[in-house]
Amino acid sequence: MVGVVGGGQLARMMQQAAIGLGVELRVLAQRPDDPAARVTPGTVIGDHHDFEALKAFAAGCDVLTFDHEHVPTDFLHELEAAGVAVRPGPDALVYAQDKGLMRQRLSALGLPCPQWALISSADDLADFGATVGFPFVLKATRGGYDGRGVWVVDDLDAAKAVLDGAAERGVALLAEAKVPFVRELSAQVARSPHGQAAAYPVVESLQIDGICREVYVPAPGLSEVAAVEAQRIALTIAKELGVTGMLAVEMFETADGSVLINELAMRPHNSGHWSMDGAVTGQFEQHLRAVLDLPLGQVKPVAPVVVMANVLGLDLPEVYPAYKHVMAHDPGVKVHMYGKDVKPGRKIGHVNVLGTVFDDVADRARHAAAYLRGEIDE
Repeated sequence: MVGVVGGGQLARMMQQAAIGLGVELRVLAQRPDDPAARVTPGTVIGDHHDFEALKAFAAGCDVLTFDHEHVPTDFLHELEAAGVAVRPGPDALVYAQDKGLMRQRLSALGLPCPQWALISSADDLADFGATVGFPFVLKATRGGYDGRGVWVVDDLDAAKAVLDGAAERGVALLAEAKVPFVRELSAQVARSPHGQAAAYPVVESLQIDGICREVYVPAPGLSEVAAVEAQRIALTIAKELGVTGMLAVEMFETADGSVLINELAMRPHNSGHWSMDGAVTGQFEQHLRAVLDLPLGQVKPVAPVVVMANVLGLDLPEVYPAYKHVMAHDPGVKVHMYGKDVKPGRKIGHVNVLGTVFDDVADRARHAAAYLRGEIDE
C-alpha cells in the first residue's frame, strides 16, 4: 500500500494511476471534501502537523509519499527511524521545503543559480542591493508556492517593509537577483531507490501572476544542447540529493540560451500534467513506480506537440455544463477536473491537447480552457 500525505489534486491523480497499476492507495487528507478524499477509499482525515496522526497513518503503508512538501522534516526523520519507507526521504525533501538550504546545496554542487543571499537584517538587504542592484526578489524560505511568499522590491524601503513583515510572522527570507529571463522551463526526471532514472522532455511553462497557465511540449525552439543541459542538471540534482520519485526543476532561460535554477518540487508537478495523455508513461504512474522501486516507464511523447492549459476558476459556478460544447467542438481535447469547488483564480482542472502543429494545438487548448473557465461562450 502507498500512503500519500495530502489530499489535493496530485493525490487524486495518483489514485487514477494506482488503479491502473493495481496498487492500493491510501490518503491522509485534512478534509473529507479534499479532491483525493472524494475518490480514494479508506481515506484518513488528519493533520500532517500532528505527529501521532501521521505515525498512525504511516503504520499501515508499505511506502509513504507526498502531494505537497509541508510535512515537518523532524517528523519524517522519526518515521524513517521507526522503519517507515519515506520517499522522497527527509534528507532530500528538505531542499524542496527550504529555499535557503536549496540555494546553499545547489551552489555547493556548482549548479547554475541566480545570485542569492540569506537575509536577516536591513544591512543584509542594503548589501545585496548594492551588489545586484534593484529591483531584486525576496522569497520566504519556507511555505511559498504559486507566487505566494515572493516579493519583487524596487528599493531599499520596500525591501525593509517586507523584512519587517516577515519578522513579525517568524518567516526567514532569501534574496535573489531578478533574472531577465526570456522564458521559464521545467525539466522533470524520475529516480528510483536503486538509482534508475528517466528524463522527460524539457517543457516551457507560461506563468501569469506566479501561476502556471500553459505548458508546451517540447519547449518550442529549444536547442538540443540546451535541452540536454537542462536534463543533465535535473538528473544531477536527483542523484546528488538522493531524490526518490518525481523531481521537477523549474528553470529560467536567459537571452544567451543558458539556464538558471529557480525552484524544485519533489513530487508530480503542474508542468508534468501533459504527460497523463501525452507521454507513454504519465508522471503519476511514474511516481508510483519510482517510490515502489519498480522499473521506470518510457517517457517519450506520443505526439510531436502537446499543450497543457490549466483551468482556473472564474465566472462559471459549475464546470460540468460546459463539457458538451468543449467535447463537441474538439473531440481530441482531454479534460481533467479536480473535484474542487469553483473559486476565482483557483486551479480546478486542466486540459491536454495533442497534435503536430504548435499554433493549432495551442489554440485548441486555450479555447477549451477558456470555455471551461467561463471566459468565452462560443
